[in-house]
Amino acid sequence: MEQFNFNNELSGQIALVTGGTKGTGKAIAERLLQAGATVIISARNAPEEENSNLHFIAADLSTAEGTQKVISEIMSAYGRLDILINNLGSSTTPAGGFNALSDEDWESTLKANLLAPVRLDRGFLPQMIERKSGVIIHIASIQGKLPLYDSTLPYAASKAALRNYSKSLSNEVTPKGVRVLAVSPGWINTTASKDWLGEIARNANSTVEQAQQGVMDALGGIPFGRPSEPREVAEFVGFLVSPRAGYLTGTEYVIDGGTVPTI
Repeated sequence: MEQFNFNNELSGQIALVTGGTKGTGKAIAERLLQAGATVIISARNAPEEENSNLHFIAADLSTAEGTQKVISEIMSAYGRLDILINNLGSSTTPAGGFNALSDEDWESTLKANLLAPVRLDRGFLPQMIERKSGVIIHIASIQGKLPLYDSTLPYAASKAALRNYSKSLSNEVTPKGVRVLAVSPGWINTTASKDWLGEIARNANSTVEQAQQGVMDALGGIPFGRPSEPREVAEFVGFLVSPRAGYLTGTEYVIDGGTVPTI
């Protein structure tokens, strides 16, 4: 039986975390760094708090040029990538249901949430397959199954497509030595989420606590009684990319505190 070093289990591994400058992406990057990996993060803007232990690449991954920049810089600097965390996610479309959405709303959301992972996978997979080693994680969302049609319809549709793509990709590349997994969080208590709750509370002339309860009710209820913290998602991702999870592939893992489906 293989023995694992839990304290430094990712030593020697090269990892990329997209959207790694804040929120869940930042927590994942820090978790992988703690496990001994060399970690690269990418986003359009530099992190507010600089961490010299993280290699930052500025890029707009919703574009083909942005993804190619990241791929080229990593391959030039390191010669390979062992762990790819496709964490980048974006939902900036207006509320109001399908009729409020333009082609641009749909296209921009699909480019960020679906095409960016597809392009990065395509760029890094050949060297993973050649070495018969690598892990790809797609951060999806429970909205892939439980869409909130009024405000996040394109986001939900893109995450549903990402889940399906992730499973299909796993079927193709797992026999070639590369593990592919999807993680679908529920509501995460990020800084952006807190700001959003504050806005809801101000508009409704209510407290932040009441706003949070209203969001949980809209989701169908969260038995755990609160959204998850970024570090909780990061800890699970850290396990999935480790040797301890070496037999896991092709699966979607839901982290949602027991969110009750509304459908």
